[in-house]
Amino acid sequence: MTLPERVRVRMAKWDGSPHWTYETVVLGEDEHGLWLGSAVGTRFERPGASYLQTRPRVHLVGDDWCLPSFQAPGTPYGVYVDISTPPDLDDGELHAFDLDLDVVRGASGRTWVDDEDEFAAHRVALAYPPLVVAAATEACERVHAAVAARLPPYDGTAAAWLERLAHAGGPSSAGSSGR
Repeated sequence: MTLPERVRVRMAKWDGSPHWTYETVVLGEDEHGLWLGSAVGTRFERPGASYLQTRPRVHLVGDDWCLPSFQAPGTPYGVYVDISTPPDLDDGELHAFDLDLDVVRGASGRTWVDDEDEFAAHRVALAYPPLVVAAATEACERVHAAVAARLPPYDGTAAAWLERLAHAGGPSSAGSSGR
């Protein structure tokens, strides 16, 4: 399969309502999956919110129930993993349903799960099927343990991809027209 140069990420909530949308540049693949980058100046948008990214970020697309992103040291967090349905990449667009739970490793190295309250509320309000609840819960527990233990790819693997993003150019090469 020939990889596109850019991928537009379109996250949605379980009911189909739009969540975060942003543009990325394709950096390459390794044993962990496909690496995407969003440079400084990339616009992240969702209903009611929009911001320009102030730090470079790389994103890892695999076949798991998550979408990890990584920032360079010195940022508020080094690892931020959205628990989601397995991503679907088709014709330059990546689609996945955000399932609320996030695994975060902060600048201090502390690792935690965020938005458990949102997951609990949405599993009822958005009628998450039992199989989705079980898959998201299992993925969150497994990813949390891997991030805390600094297992690959949460072990610094992203540093090389952040370096590659730095050499890929500024916001225009990452498509700052949208998230």
